[in-house]
Amino acid sequence: MTLVAGVDTSTQACKVVVRDAASGRLVRAGRAPHPDGTEVDPAAWAVALEVAVAEAGGLDDVAAVAVGGQQHGMVCLDDDGEVVRPALLWNDTRSAGAARDLVEELGGGEAGRRAWADAVGVVPVASFTVTKLRWLAEHEPASAERTAAVCLPHDWLTWRMAGSPGLGALVTDRGDASGTGYWSAATGEYRPDLLERAFGRTPVVPRVLGPAGSAGTMPGGALLGPGTGDNAAAALGLAAEPGDVVVSIGTSGVVSMVSTAPVADPSGTVAGFADATGNFLPLIATLNAARVLDATARLLGVDHDGLSRLALSAPAGAGGLVLVPYLEGERTPDRPTSTGALHGLTLTTAEPAHLARAAVEGLLCGLADGLDAVAAGGTAVRRVFLVGGGARSAAVQALAPAVLGVPVLVPPPGEYVADGAARQAAWVLAGGDAPDWPRPGTEVREADPVPAVRARYAEVREMTAERV
Repeated sequence: MTLVAGVDTSTQACKVVVRDAASGRLVRAGRAPHPDGTEVDPAAWAVALEVAVAEAGGLDDVAAVAVGGQQHGMVCLDDDGEVVRPALLWNDTRSAGAARDLVEELGGGEAGRRAWADAVGVVPVASFTVTKLRWLAEHEPASAERTAAVCLPHDWLTWRMAGSPGLGALVTDRGDASGTGYWSAATGEYRPDLLERAFGRTPVVPRVLGPAGSAGTMPGGALLGPGTGDNAAAALGLAAEPGDVVVSIGTSGVVSMVSTAPVADPSGTVAGFADATGNFLPLIATLNAARVLDATARLLGVDHDGLSRLALSAPAGAGGLVLVPYLEGERTPDRPTSTGALHGLTLTTAEPAHLARAAVEGLLCGLADGLDAVAAGGTAVRRVFLVGGGARSAAVQALAPAVLGVPVLVPPPGEYVADGAARQAAWVLAGGDAPDWPRPGTEVREADPVPAVRARYAEVREMTAERV
């Protein structure tokens, strides 16, 4: 039996799965935590990888490996390949001002947003690497001066696994490159002029490999795949096809759709990313997702099962109580300094069940807005998959079809980012087409749509816009 491995170097943890290359059957797995925070020394990712690999029984018998990782982070390396400063992660919002400046510099307002969308398929927000580089150049000029190369978290870990063979050996893939703000999914090329505009010069950037390109080998001889961003890896792990929508409720909330055509949304709501197969992955992301459930459960003094029971005992719409859950700022809509807002508190709604219901509905309403946005790109919605840690909530599963307005498919809990990376590793090993592994079984959840919930949420969301 030939084995392949997939790594998910996510925000919260490193996960490793080892699978049979032919059938996709899971053989073994391991996991190790990452430190909290919005900036992290990449060395912590390497340590977590070692622990997760050991827990998974090692990689000595594995023929190929690929890495899926959190998107957008900024890893800066000096001439010797040493990390210059802790990596800024996707959820670090200190570069929000830099994002606004970059839009202004290309015309400002609608003209500036359109210029960026036409150039690279995205409009700068604090999450994207291009804005973090501008922040670095302005606020830490000594670190910027030391920076000889910039890469993404999965790029760096892949490079380390190959033995750190010089800056020229850095590689990435279409999926992750498309979230930097200086690579275009539509043209398949870097935009060095935009990189220079942001950073003041053009450091070394990773070479972009095709879906089955090889990133070299590990010291033990295993092939390395190009890897990809976490959202593209999850879509690959689910074997998503054009028209399939993946709604992921993890640290961030993500709605993405596999499409055969690139998307350029001048409003900046939809990011025109690429996927890991040669297609495209228009996507919206929210900063607030599963942690909204965590925070509400903590506030109410219950566990997640208790939160679900409370939420499902309250009426639809929570009696008019609405939670706009911008607990960590927000990316979609672009309100990086916003805070959460609770509206409609009365003697009747001042109950734990109503707050629990409002939290779940507020989380889902933000994702429903995202579903509308990606579907507006012209690709018909074929199926909706609900995944991620937050998707394990009984209340989320029960209320999602009513709020989203469509039936949802709930695959069994799994490490779909790591699974997608493993599938890519099998693809690199075999060449040709991606392996035809069986899709995970899914449960279909259905409910009558409740448009009044979204209408009330939208009212409160806009009411609070000027206050956040």
